[in-house]
Amino acid sequence: MIDHSLLLVAALGTAAMPASAHVFVQSGTATVGGSYRAVLAVPHGCGASPTTKITVQIPEGMIAVKPMPKPGWLIETKKGPYAQSYDFMHGKKASEGIKQISWTGKLDNDFYDEFVFSAYLPASLKADAPLYLPTLQTCENGSEDWAQIPAAGQDSHSLKSPAPAVRLAAASPKDAMAQMAGMVHAGDLMISVPWTRATPPAAKVAGGYLTITNNGKTSDKLLGGSFAGGSRIEVHEMSVTDGVMRMRPLNDGLEIKPGATVKLEPGGYHLMLMDLKKPFTKGDKVKAQLQFEKAGKVDIDLDVNAVGASAPAGGGHAH
Repeated sequence: MIDHSLLLVAALGTAAMPASAHVFVQSGTATVGGSYRAVLAVPHGCGASPTTKITVQIPEGMIAVKPMPKPGWLIETKKGPYAQSYDFMHGKKASEGIKQISWTGKLDNDFYDEFVFSAYLPASLKADAPLYLPTLQTCENGSEDWAQIPAAGQDSHSLKSPAPAVRLAAASPKDAMAQMAGMVHAGDLMISVPWTRATPPAAKVAGGYLTITNNGKTSDKLLGGSFAGGSRIEVHEMSVTDGVMRMRPLNDGLEIKPGATVKLEPGGYHLMLMDLKKPFTKGDKVKAQLQFEKAGKVDIDLDVNAVGASAPAGGGHAH
């Protein structure tokens, strides 16, 4: 039996999957002074032995780390103090946080999988320099310790077990202005980095993504909305049940609790833009109006990224 949710997911597009001989960071470049979505890719086991645990060490300077729940895998974290205090968003300081993440489950050698976490990269980090994420891959038989860091001037490809790396990039004035332009305030709510994907010619639906922060003392709810070039916006949740990916509308809305930040992103909570009259084209903007229970109607522009895009450059804000 075909699950129609899967057909809808396919219509929204998926990112290309690179091949590699070792564990690596798929989202390899990040902009300092913003949030980053790290995607740790595991392309194989230890020889033919299934992977049973992935443990990644969080480097100094990568703060406010939050692992993404993964169906069928147990997540454990270890916290500790940072070597220094870092400037965070909204004038906050961060002096401690998650220093290690472990996922425990089972991944057969015949399959590829990804392990995801979000983080904040302070503006004080040096751009054009890599951050290394030493990762221990434990298998039913044996293990692989991807922890080698190249010396100055050494090519990481010459190492037998290179540590996954993310390269830092400086935020250009244009990027900073675009990020600020993408923020919308509505009462106590701050909405940032609204975006969507380009769609095939025959597509009738599109996904919408953004981040909502509630700086107030009471909850609010995102109920839905409307947009130019279609009928309505619904709020949906994507989940995996018994190995089957399903999507359902949140008819009662999505709660934004006081002090919380909620990310609407591929694979989780998201907007569904229904009954498209024409396809979305990369580079365009889609005018939309969100409906909140308390904040009321809020106008936003969704930037149209490429088909299969995972997130805009810079990644937006997340707590």
